Amino acid sequence: MKVVLAGGSGTLGRAIAADLTSRGDEVVVLTRDPRPDLPVRQVTWDGRTVGDWAEELVGANVINLAGALVDRPATPANVELLTRSRVEPTRALVKAAEGLDTHPEVWLQMSTLAIYGHAGNAALTETAPIPADGPPQMTGVATAWEAAAGTTPARRLALLRTGVVLDRGSPAMRRLTGLVRWGLGGRVGSGQQWVSWIHIADFLRIVRRCLDDPQLSDVVHVTAPHPVRNVTLMSSLRTVLRRPPAPPTPAPLVRLGARFLRTDPALALTGRHCVPAKLMQAGFEFRHPMLLPALRDLLRDLEAVFGPRSWRAAIRSSAFARRRRSYVPVLYAGPLTTPRGADRSSRSRTAGSKTAS
Repeated sequence: MKVVLAGGSGTLGRAIAADLTSRGDEVVVLTRDPRPDLPVRQVTWDGRTVGDWAEELVGANVINLAGALVDRPATPANVELLTRSRVEPTRALVKAAEGLDTHPEVWLQMSTLAIYGHAGNAALTETAPIPADGPPQMTGVATAWEAAAGTTPARRLALLRTGVVLDRGSPAMRRLTGLVRWGLGGRVGSGQQWVSWIHIADFLRIVRRCLDDPQLSDVVHVTAPHPVRNVTLMSSLRTVLRRPPAPPTPAPLVRLGARFLRTDPALALTGRHCVPAKLMQAGFEFRHPMLLPALRDLLRDLEAVFGPRSWRAAIRSSAFARRRRSYVPVLYAGPLTTPRGADRSSRSRTAGSKTAS
């Protein structure tokens, strides 16, 4: 099977490419910037116009992941960027496919469960309605993305509305584990918002299943069957990382911190209780249906996340520090241990002088 992967140079794209290649599929990645460390064939495109790359679609299936990262403030300019970065590549792919004598057989279109906005406690299946007044950076962006793919000439279209993909090397996992390791692993906001999640291994198995199974078309929820509330997510992370209970982070503090970190507080404060009804009806068996065992599987080797480095190196290379180094003094005001090579006697002299005074 030949698979053309648009947006395949990101974390999920690279995982999909490696997984499909391992089963013998021919994977071609469409990318603006070819990377020498990506061990599959890469073809350059601009993500907007039809070019010579369109020939790669002949006899191929399509997986479209193209789009800018959502981890940014929900300003009108950023919402427009998020929408444009998804809609333009999708329209280019559709236009290219329409010009072929042989159309793609299968089209897997990435989407997000955030399309439902903040859905409260309602259990949502693939038939749940999309709110008309959902957040523009969530509902608005995802709706436009799916609509752009709706005119594809492929014989089968699957819209993969995906939850939070838990992968030990992903930015989301690094952020979560970083919070917990630095003592900020309490509930976020009320802690009652639902988190729909999926283990990376099950995510990849679902992608394979959607490529191969003609039963799976239209909307498919790519999420584990047992979503959890935020308070459970954070407590499970503390358990796995062997950290004590942590104070909660009130919603106003989350919003304030998001301004410094240049992110969207709604990513943490909103949630939705989604279930994978179609996958379960199709007989798909999840290897990681429960959160705590899934986290144990991903984080059983803590060095796989942070590596054997000092706490300073971990902070410097974290997703937080790359965005806003000025937050470090706020998170922690002093060293965890006496720095190697420091003059311990100077501390003793200081303590002694205070006692003498």
